[in-house]
Amino acid sequence: MGALAQVLRDLPRPSDPNLLVGSEHFDDAGVYRLNATTALVLTVDFFPPLVDDPYAFGRIAAANSLSDIYAMGGRPLTALNIVGYPDKDLPADILGEILRGGAERVAAAGAVVVGGHSVRDSEIKFGLSVTGIIHPDRILTNGGAMPGDVLILTKPLGTAQLTTAAKQDKIREADLAEATDSMIELNKGGCEAIQTLAEESGGDPKAAGVHSLTDITGFGLIGHGFEMAEASGVTIEIEASRVPLMERALELAGAGVLTRAHRSNLEWVGHRLGMRGVDETLVNVLADAQTSGGLLIAVDEARADRLTELLREKRTRAVARIGRVVPRQEHALILR
Repeated sequence: MGALAQVLRDLPRPSDPNLLVGSEHFDDAGVYRLNATTALVLTVDFFPPLVDDPYAFGRIAAANSLSDIYAMGGRPLTALNIVGYPDKDLPADILGEILRGGAERVAAAGAVVVGGHSVRDSEIKFGLSVTGIIHPDRILTNGGAMPGDVLILTKPLGTAQLTTAAKQDKIREADLAEATDSMIELNKGGCEAIQTLAEESGGDPKAAGVHSLTDITGFGLIGHGFEMAEASGVTIEIEASRVPLMERALELAGAGVLTRAHRSNLEWVGHRLGMRGVDETLVNVLADAQTSGGLLIAVDEARADRLTELLREKRTRAVARIGRVVPRQEHALILR
């Protein structure tokens, strides 16, 4: 992230007044206004397989890409497939299963695949470029969190541990099911719960008390929580023991099953992270990359109970109050 931030910092800033959300705060997607009532939400993501089943991989990659639209409070409309494939080494039916899995998740999101692009590559890569829609006055970003807000997380952490352990033959395929199911699950329910809360207050999520939103993916809970704190000018306090984890995540992390991302994410946040008596193994899980992770929501404490109720009605995988937002302190992010 440090190198990427430096590159982006050196690029000229767009001056188009209709670009409502760009790359300044590493938000989940860009937003471009078409008119007074309509804006486009645009994102792209792709990566190599995390699981052996090509159909499951297609579903996971698509859910991960679609999540960026939900993390802005938007509704997905269209998707373009992005494919890297070693067609001289692997049969075409594997690619067919990947695309079928991606199409299934796009349809589940109420969107449509309109085409795509493929290149010959030495390894499989798949993902989507997704376009969504949102009202320009109802955009949620990773900025805007306010002191007094409660932090709610909608999926457990641990995909890095379980998928890495499976690649290293340290767990059985059946043990990977919890991670696979979580990665396949869309963040549609969480976004719809926020939208329902907003409709109860006239349609504006901020007026309903939802001040900030992001999803937990490559930079882990620590990295994305830090981004929210920096973009909002506040300090985020996370109660580490309240963060939901997949069943074997802590055990595997204690045995050294971690990706390189946990180290790079901790290095990126650096001295801006404060830790108060939290076990190192748990810190590493909180810092490690997640794939198709849950939504992190900053909501006014007075509205937190109602949002929790709505999230449960939508059957989100977790509904965990993991911390709070406080005025800016020495550290941007504090683990307790």
